[in-house]
Amino acid sequence: MHKLCMIGTGYVGLVSGVCFADLGNKVICVDQDKNKIDKLRKGISPIYEPALDEILKKNIRDNRIEFTSDLKAAVKKSDIIFLCVGTPNKKNSLDVNLSFIFKAVKEVIKNIDSKKIIVTKSTVPVGTGDQIEKLIKRKKAYVISNPEFLREGEAIRDFRYPDRIVIGSNDKYPGSVMRSLYQPLISKGAKFYLTNRRGAELIKYAANAFLATKISFINEIANLCEKVGVNVEDISLGIGSDNRIGSRFLRAGPAYGGSCFPKDTKGLVSTGKKYKTDLSIVNTVIKSNNLRRKLLLDRIKKISGNIKGKTIAFLGVTFKPNTDDMRDSNSLTMIPFLSKSGAHVKYYDPTGEKNEFKKVKNIKYANSIREVCKNADLIILHTEWDEFKSIDFSSLKAKKNFKVFDLRNLFDFNEMKKKKIKYSSIGRPSIN
Repeated sequence: MHKLCMIGTGYVGLVSGVCFADLGNKVICVDQDKNKIDKLRKGISPIYEPALDEILKKNIRDNRIEFTSDLKAAVKKSDIIFLCVGTPNKKNSLDVNLSFIFKAVKEVIKNIDSKKIIVTKSTVPVGTGDQIEKLIKRKKAYVISNPEFLREGEAIRDFRYPDRIVIGSNDKYPGSVMRSLYQPLISKGAKFYLTNRRGAELIKYAANAFLATKISFINEIANLCEKVGVNVEDISLGIGSDNRIGSRFLRAGPAYGGSCFPKDTKGLVSTGKKYKTDLSIVNTVIKSNNLRRKLLLDRIKKISGNIKGKTIAFLGVTFKPNTDDMRDSNSLTMIPFLSKSGAHVKYYDPTGEKNEFKKVKNIKYANSIREVCKNADLIILHTEWDEFKSIDFSSLKAKKNFKVFDLRNLFDFNEMKKKKIKYSSIGRPSIN
């Protein structure tokens, strides 16, 4: 059994802490937000993640996990300290804001009284571990990197059955301790990679930048498919069947969003500039993704005709299904734009009403699919929640001659044509 301290109870810290506890470790999760801590002590998760609530309550009952705002006590009781705080981009900049990391490190340093391993779980630029090590100076602590690869909506499964476990350490001792910590997963077949600290820091950025590149690539191919009358799904299947390319992340749709890809691609370009290296491919991916948002707004205007006075319904507003995360979701651009253009916007999302839209004019939250689609001129399938995949549009009380814009290609356009529904999708023929 290992004694762990997770600093930060955001997505990474909470999921990792709960899952480490479920492996039999003693975990203390620390956060400055006392309201959040109070809820967590009662087994109430602040984030939506399938199966998380159940595992959280189980480990609270078994006394394997506890929550506190007392960082000093948590550090003293723990052998391995994980830094799981936010690392957003600086405002209007590609640079990464590391202030939360260094604030946490300074607090940890004050309370080190025995040999500790400090782990950066947060995504940080290359060389951040070196900076932390300089702050620690002669304290009894090792600084290592252990990037997370948890997909929102699939995080519990990703922790239990990871593609790989990456540890970046410049010393032998912490590497062996981390191997021991992850041994239950390694025993089930997880690949364990031990590299130096900078290597692990860069692996995380490179992985996310490559996945973002695949998304942007297939989205641009989808634009071409719409011009030449080809189904982008045929292209995705044809190239994805090549083992050198692979089929994952080749689904055309909106611009990528969420908590990782937007900030990590920018962070990688910023690191390149710091070391005078031109990362032109990643830079172009960022530009392509930004253009994607404008392109889809232009598509909506073209499909709708005159937006002013139209009722537009959004099915889903989160950046992906099985999460309540709104960070960099395309809906944050689309809905305010449509509202300002004079449209009456309604939305429904399985995770409930969103604070992000409460101050936007001409927008209402609906409690069901049927309610949101009632009297709609245009229905936009924004997020691919399972409950949207079998909608019978002909039974909805939308306006006569309503249109559907499917951003996720959930429906077969030939079937929609048979039902005489005016249907548009991404990289496929439209039905006008």
